[in-house]
Amino acid sequence: MRKLLGLLIIFLLVLASSCVPTRKITYLQESRTIKNDSLITFQKVQSPYRLQINDILSIQIKAPFDPSLVSMFNAGVGQGAAQGGGQAGAQAAGLYFNGYTIDQHGDIRVPRLGKIQALSFTLEELTELIEKRLLTEYFKENADLFVTVRLGGLRYVMTGEVSRMGEQVIFRDQVTIIEAIANGGGVPITGDLTNIRIVRQYPEGVKVHHVDLTQLDVIYSPYYYIQPNDMIVVDPLPQKALGTGTTGLASFTTIISVFTALVTTLLFFTRL
Repeated sequence: MRKLLGLLIIFLLVLASSCVPTRKITYLQESRTIKNDSLITFQKVQSPYRLQINDILSIQIKAPFDPSLVSMFNAGVGQGAAQGGGQAGAQAAGLYFNGYTIDQHGDIRVPRLGKIQALSFTLEELTELIEKRLLTEYFKENADLFVTVRLGGLRYVMTGEVSRMGEQVIFRDQVTIIEAIANGGGVPITGDLTNIRIVRQYPEGVKVHHVDLTQLDVIYSPYYYIQPNDMIVVDPLPQKALGTGTTGLASFTTIISVFTALVTTLLFFTRL
């Protein structure tokens, strides 16, 4: 009888530990001190992104008063197809893939301008550099020159306990980690939302940052917005290691089967 009681206690403990708490699988939970539907002051905390090797850039040059000279720079030479502004909305994504790639030396090759150092520059700094060179070497001050430099899509990698592992691309300049995960298929119920790791590249090396997506306060984190080449790593919950199922019903069914087998075996040996 004592053995059966012991098995029953173990059964209940395993059942309790195998269920995934709702608080661990719910995104952006409000603090108890915050009232429902209350206005939350949100301030973006994000330092300017500095370009890295293998980043792809879209560079467009416009000068309404000197269109013939502009066509010389926007021609489809070097590393991409035409960079001109005549692309239709359906072809906009092509600008991202047919742009200028930062090579292993940190340079891009621009028609007529040749190699330009881009590594560790912000987009604004690189834009100013290209404008300055164009005004110095080709255009006049009254040409009304306008240069646009954009990232060719925000590329990142998802791995670990996620619905779809691998590289993802979003054609926007700014993406939150919630949007990035949703774009990659989301995190299954066995994924740990309380400790998402972001492996981020910096000019001086690689750093690992941690965010808790179950708390609404994550919107204040400087890592709430992802950057190009980020790796988002999601660890599995301990419940997955138990192998007892992802839902309460699945866990209950599995443990009942194990418990029944143990009791049957125990009764068999006690009657020998």
